[in-house]
Amino acid sequence: MLDVNKEYTISEVAEITGYAPHVLRYYEKEFDIDIPRNNSNHRYYTYKEIELILYIKSLQEKGFSNKQIKLILASPEIMMNNQEAMAGELVSLNNKPYLDTYQLAREISTSLGEEFFQKLQSCLDNNRETNTKIIEELKEEIIMLRNELNSKERDVLICENAKLKMKIKEKTFENIELREKLKKAEEKNGGFLKRIFS
Repeated sequence: MLDVNKEYTISEVAEITGYAPHVLRYYEKEFDIDIPRNNSNHRYYTYKEIELILYIKSLQEKGFSNKQIKLILASPEIMMNNQEAMAGELVSLNNKPYLDTYQLAREISTSLGEEFFQKLQSCLDNNRETNTKIIEELKEEIIMLRNELNSKERDVLICENAKLKMKIKEKTFENIELREKLKKAEEKNGGFLKRIFS
């Protein structure tokens, strides 16, 4: 478990995440991760940056590309709701609040950290039965948060799928129009040549 107050070196983070240090430096630029630096200008990582890197790793393991992960972290402005997903219609979120998943993850992480230690202290002060009940409540809360994050990931994929389908339709219509123009041009040129040679 990560120490909330510890500053980790890049080699320690490499061991925790399974990414080599050069990969961590690359991902810092690729995903625009703000890694703090000490007075000697050396990188150090807190639990927040490590959790973000582990989240990126989990998305990669689920098959997301880096481009899709950037979309998830940046929170796309276009989403699909379940009913409209069936009809394949895009919904603009101009009138709805903008969802910043990166900020949301950071806030959840921070509040869970504070809430966890408060609840842990009260668990130690109470009897065993109460401790078990609180631990079960924490488990349910974590499961609920995981399900909520999975749902948001699915919505992003549905949105990307819908965009691709719309592009395919657009290209199909363009293709049909070009074929019709080509056919008309051939007919026009064919008629002109027939008049010349007849």
